[in-house]
Amino acid sequence: ALNRLSINDYKKAEKLPIIIVLDNIRSMSNIGSIFRTSDAFKIECIYLCGITSQPPHREIRKTALGATESVSWKYFNNTLDAIKDLKKNQYTIISIEQVENSTMLQDFITTKGQSLALVMGNEVNGVDQVVINESDECVEIPQYGTKHSLNVSVSTSLIIWHLLQKDYL
Repeated sequence: ALNRLSINDYKKAEKLPIIIVLDNIRSMSNIGSIFRTSDAFKIECIYLCGITSQPPHREIRKTALGATESVSWKYFNNTLDAIKDLKKNQYTIISIEQVENSTMLQDFITTKGQSLALVMGNEVNGVDQVVINESDECVEIPQYGTKHSLNVSVSTSLIIWHLLQKDYL
């Protein structure tokens, strides 16, 4: 047996104090993959912002594999409204982006149990500059090849896995 939780038990289970903020993600496959990753790691909630599509949608469902039923989500017309809501609720805003003075992922330190909002940016333009300006910190995933970015769903998974390995949560 794989010891899988029922959707009911999942909804009642304690979640990691992480909210994933999707800043204008255009690919429904990426959105579905992020729902699936969020289910796997018991993420508290996903904030879908701007042009980010919302469930139910066939294209999201194809990669989410049912995770839109288990993972909580909210929609915001724009990402800044989501950030204001998170700050009001004492979340630390971490944009995952390559910017000047960003913290490399391996150097990123947070306090155990701290409530984090991880902002993931648009596939082409990244995290919007106005959102970066409102962030507490920007974290960058080091890369060594010819490409300058990773797929947004892959980046989301890497960040969460890193936090779990560092025992911050």
